[in-house]
Amino acid sequence: MKVSFLQVISVMVALVVAIAFISFAPSKAEAQTPFKDIKGSDHYKAIVALYEAKVITGRTATEYKPNLTVTRGETAQFIVNALGFKNNNPKNPGYSDVPTTNPYYQAIAILTEKNVVSGYGNGKFGPNDSLTRSQVATMITKAFEFNVSTATKTQFSDINRLNDPIISRYVQTLVDYGITIGTTKTTYSPSMKLTRGHLATFLYRAIESNSLEVISVE
Repeated sequence: MKVSFLQVISVMVALVVAIAFISFAPSKAEAQTPFKDIKGSDHYKAIVALYEAKVITGRTATEYKPNLTVTRGETAQFIVNALGFKNNNPKNPGYSDVPTTNPYYQAIAILTEKNVVSGYGNGKFGPNDSLTRSQVATMITKAFEFNVSTATKTQFSDINRLNDPIISRYVQTLVDYGITIGTTKTTYSPSMKLTRGHLATFLYRAIESNSLEVISVE
């Protein structure tokens, strides 16, 4: 599976326009997004840029809810939007809790088909479950096809204690690409639920990094 350069560049162009607009006309930028709850947020820039690029959506017509935990279904949809994956008839992944009527069915099916996600292994995906920080490391690394770190140890003591080389490599990959610095200098908090604001920032940074790394056109 290769991420198309054209798919990523279209999102990047939209982000560049949005970022420029935010930088030179912040008051007008606020008027361009319907969200009334993001002013002062650490994730403001990422939220506005991704909204303008049609990557993310709010929880309501006027609220993004940056401090609310993000679900696995929402994350799947935002990743599909970010990478421009298109498939009107993906193979049904067969998750018992993701019927074809689920609003995130298509996104989840696409990411399953691309081996980005695989569910819990019990026939369920948990679309309404909160996403954890360890899960987002796996999803972003796989979806954006980053070069996975070979390190089995990280700067984060809580990751090292897991003694799970796969998670360690995915988390270290996000560090290598400048997507995360952890919750502190020595902790990543892998079991912590990820907020919608943090996901916006992670995706924003991933898109920026990916534009420099992706070279294939398909």
